[in-house]
Amino acid sequence: MKLKGAEILINCLAEQGVDTVFGYPGGAVLDIYDALYRDGRIDHVLTAHEQGAAHAADGYARVTGKTGVCFATSGPGATNLVTGIATAYMDSVPLVAVTGNVGINFLGRDSFQEIDICGITIPITKHNFIVKNVEELADTVRKAFYIAGSGRKGPVLIDILKNVQVAECEYEPKTPVPYTPAPVPAEKLKDIAAAIDACKKPLIIAGGGVIASDSAGLLSEFAKKLDSPVVYTLMGKGCIAESDPLCLGMIGMHGTIAAAKALLAADTLIVFGSRFSDRVALDRDRFAEGKTVIQIDIDNAELDKNVKTDLRLMADIKETLKSLIPLVAEGQRKDWLVKVEGFKKENAAKKDDSTRAYSIIKAASELAPEGSVLVTDVGQHQMWAAQHYETNEPRKFCSSGGLGTMGYGVGAAIGAYFGSKKLPVLVTGDGCIGMNMNEIMTAVSRNVPMVILLMDNRVLGMVRQWQKIFYEKRFSATVLNRKVDYVKLAESMGGVGMCLAEEDDPREVIKKAFSEAQAKKLPVLVDCKIPPDDNVLPMIKPGHTYDRQLEKMEDN
Repeated sequence: MKLKGAEILINCLAEQGVDTVFGYPGGAVLDIYDALYRDGRIDHVLTAHEQGAAHAADGYARVTGKTGVCFATSGPGATNLVTGIATAYMDSVPLVAVTGNVGINFLGRDSFQEIDICGITIPITKHNFIVKNVEELADTVRKAFYIAGSGRKGPVLIDILKNVQVAECEYEPKTPVPYTPAPVPAEKLKDIAAAIDACKKPLIIAGGGVIASDSAGLLSEFAKKLDSPVVYTLMGKGCIAESDPLCLGMIGMHGTIAAAKALLAADTLIVFGSRFSDRVALDRDRFAEGKTVIQIDIDNAELDKNVKTDLRLMADIKETLKSLIPLVAEGQRKDWLVKVEGFKKENAAKKDDSTRAYSIIKAASELAPEGSVLVTDVGQHQMWAAQHYETNEPRKFCSSGGLGTMGYGVGAAIGAYFGSKKLPVLVTGDGCIGMNMNEIMTAVSRNVPMVILLMDNRVLGMVRQWQKIFYEKRFSATVLNRKVDYVKLAESMGGVGMCLAEEDDPREVIKKAFSEAQAKKLPVLVDCKIPPDDNVLPMIKPGHTYDRQLEKMEDN
């Protein structure tokens, strides 16, 4: 059948199983939006800003495992997607961003709202396309989805010229080509299994690749067979139930005491889907000193990039675990587990539960409706949430890890809701909310029930904490002299606002917030007053080793 380019795009999206698109229309995508309207199969969520659309597509992708989709017009519409695309790129999130551009006769003439969005996004996409011929459009869309969702997942951009959207050509529906991972090299697996069998004190480090490959169940099975404790990176949160006796919590700069102790004591590190970022391998040269390091990752570029390994394997983690579990011997490491249990007891005894944020997040974790998704912005509140909000299954946690994007939260929470149909719990700060509060309007207009826990300490908390430690308490530009009434702000946008004063019982207020959000199908913002000098602890200073973990703040 003969269709216009805009119609072909919508049909190809439907082919790929797309049910929701996040975006903002404009002149260069009017034909796409018209085709979307006339087709009627795909729900479009109109955000308040294109960056919010990109973050929503990202949140949708993280909770579903499907490829998220966002639309934007040319020029500033396209450039407003850039931060969201970069966020997805750094965290290996599958996303397809569709932008419009001027017609081919106006290309390269500095036409109104013309921008070379492909040139801009080359460093932050797996691939990008500019479609100048309608005959190429369908196959380009299909390629984009395959690239986004295969191997190490990530964002792909398709820039469609205006003339392509209105031109006609024959369209033939096609079934999406499934991604089949390459076979796992058997000889390498045997070497890895032999090294694992020979070790006495293994430690599994699980990163975001475990979530991306849907390998959480296999990871747990593998850990149990080995008698091996598991620590996870920020992006790996949810890959093992935090209630699991083998789980030691998060590793890294603000990881648990138990995770740090286990790292120091282990003789072998088995690393799945983690790139050893500077927030995990703080001192790359000494991070794994004296240990055997085994790294499995889908991306060859990540092997040996940050930490030198003894055995490495480029392979899909799910396929690797399927093959590796039968090869390794049943663990006989009871002495190691007894030692690790001691680390957990020490962790429980020293857990920093004195901060107001701890009591708030703990209450939210215990009171949240079943299936709720935890979403965070970036800063102290992000680390408090990662430390204290219990996550017992994969794809229930959305946070910007690699790029550290302030302003990620509300958009991502909206996307998480449309992907899961479960209430999102957003933990944010008064610095971050200033960058993304406009998307509360989107949540209201689409009746998204969410609870926003705004950690209101009147400062840029994480930056201030670093100033306290490294800059002799010179608090330059980190005090927020804002006079915003956040309760009224939420109400002015059509949502519900509540205040949680420092003397209030968090459980009572948060329980009411969940009840209101569900009953009214609206976002409920809780303005949580917390002291400006509460800190995220434990902490390891950049470039230091895990034996230098701070359990209390040092005065400089």
